[in-house]
Amino acid sequence: MPPSLLLLLLLLLVCSSQAHHFYGTVITYYPKNTNTDGSVKVVLRYKLNFHRCREIDSWDCLSGDCGSQGSVMLNQVDGDSREECQTEGIETRQVPSDASFQLVLDGGRWINNRNGITSWRAVTLVELKSRSDTGKANTSPQTTFLPAVRVPSNCQRDFNLLAFDPDGDEVKCRYGSTSHTSQKECNPCTPPSVLTLSSSCTLSFSATSTSDQGLYAVQLVMEDFPRRTITLTQTNGVETTITTNDAISKIPVQFVLLVDPVVSSCAEGLYLPEFLPPTPANRARLYTSVSQSLEINISAQASNSTISELLFSGPYNIHHTTVAAGRHILTWTPYPNEDGESHPICFVVQAVSNSTIYQSELRCVIVTVGPDPTTATPTTTTAASTTTTPLTTTTVETTTTAPTSSSQPTTIISAVPTTTTPQTTTSPPMTTTAALTTANTDGATTVLSTTTITTTSTTTAPSTTTPATATSPSAASPTPVINVLNKVIVGLRMKISSSSPLSEDYVRNTVIPQLKEELVRKGLPADIRLCRVTRV
Repeated sequence: MPPSLLLLLLLLLVCSSQAHHFYGTVITYYPKNTNTDGSVKVVLRYKLNFHRCREIDSWDCLSGDCGSQGSVMLNQVDGDSREECQTEGIETRQVPSDASFQLVLDGGRWINNRNGITSWRAVTLVELKSRSDTGKANTSPQTTFLPAVRVPSNCQRDFNLLAFDPDGDEVKCRYGSTSHTSQKECNPCTPPSVLTLSSSCTLSFSATSTSDQGLYAVQLVMEDFPRRTITLTQTNGVETTITTNDAISKIPVQFVLLVDPVVSSCAEGLYLPEFLPPTPANRARLYTSVSQSLEINISAQASNSTISELLFSGPYNIHHTTVAAGRHILTWTPYPNEDGESHPICFVVQAVSNSTIYQSELRCVIVTVGPDPTTATPTTTTAASTTTTPLTTTTVETTTTAPTSSSQPTTIISAVPTTTTPQTTTSPPMTTTAALTTANTDGATTVLSTTTITTTSTTTAPSTTTPATATSPSAASPTPVINVLNKVIVGLRMKISSSSPLSEDYVRNTVIPQLKEELVRKGLPADIRLCRVTRV
């Protein structure tokens, strides 16, 4: 055989072996600054999922003026060396105006799948015009996903996708379409027959036939919708009205679902790993500062299988530490140019039994680079006459009981409203009972504790000279608590007992949000902020 023909044959074999290797993608964007000439700098962060880390692709301009491509950085995030690899691309673009444009990822072939998806194709719509409600350019929904997730064919499971929008928009999901817009969003767009999708971005898998086992390509589109009619204004003065039925921007969310052989029990904690505290709840909001490391502690157990690894998706510079079997720490330190941004992180725990792989539920959190508004320390306000407006504080006593024998430090959680003034009157106690619960994957809830909350409110009247004071519930005069919360600080004292240590993350990401939800349900304003102080 001539050498040239042999070389051609080898090239064809290599191309054939790599023909089925795509595992999906996801992209988000962050507008940075608008220059005096109307040009805009925007940062794109995208995940590329392939069978091998050496495979790459790039986003190209589909419509509009996409500007010039600046720096592009590709780094490996995480990957199971036996299956797939995820890399994160960070691309900076300078576009000539704040007009919208579309990008497309269009290339080779998907991994072999049951729903017949061949070539990969994904489209994102970048909208940079100034919003009338925020006065800033629109930011896309924030999410990420693993290259592949798996579930036994006889088990029910919900994949609750992270759907966070920095602008406070409503985020909705749908399957990609070839007819939804003038530009087809996938090639083709056949949804997996084994999944149902809600507009709130939950993918539900129900027990199915063993004949449905295998790989499925999932091709979703995530969009942000304003919660009221707004106007988008371009720097040239052109305005566009966007109603609650109009999507502002869109991003693709594409990945692989593996439907595995049946398992003898679908109960979490047996074969399928079960998350334990202090693992943060799904869709929890976390905060950290520039150059300050954030630690996410993850714990899981499985009695009939062996936990083998943690798979995750997030910023490329996340550091993963395995503390012990089933115990992991993800550490991330944001850079100065990420200040004010929000970054998604998703993870699953994987276990093995007799060469069969089992995965936990998917959990995702959103990390905002900046101060936590629920724990910000209130400050005094000084008027022009240099008279300080003091704060008046009352306490809310609570008692919490749990069938345990070990006690944790007493925790004080305070609702922080607006600045108050010194003359005070206090209302008689008002008692409510709140049950703190946590949701299970089967839809049931587990009661963490039952808390009786006795509140005593304080009203304030204007003054300019009296120094700051704190009053106790004993100085009481009748005023309804709900009507005066915008003028007071309410202290809520709780003693939490648990059979196992409660971490700082668990209290902040699980206990405090559930407590706030219960207080709001009892009639307190939805915009109250809870600040936490711990006394040992």
